[in-house]
Amino acid sequence: MEEWNLQQFEEASKNSATAAFYLYTPLCGTCQVASKMMDVVEKLLPEISLGKADLNYHEEVAAKYGVESVPCLLVAKEGRPVEKIYAFRSVPHLYEKLS
Repeated sequence: MEEWNLQQFEEASKNSATAAFYLYTPLCGTCQVASKMMDVVEKLLPEISLGKADLNYHEEVAAKYGVESVPCLLVAKEGRPVEKIYAFRSVPHLYEKLS
């Protein structure tokens, strides 16, 4: 998954039917598990624009979208943010949310 900044997420969300921005911090254990799930989802859904960012270096994303904790998956459809996912649960759950 490619590292994005806020501008890249917003551009991807305008240019794709569905875009998702995975926000994490490297020392978060739950984020490490979520990262592995996101790697699988990326392979299952190649048509979706997916990017990630270490929230420690992108505070503007948290401020603009009201991110409350990590891991967080910001989902945008047709250029508009539609959902923030905090409970990653499972690969099938993420697949369903993004397809």
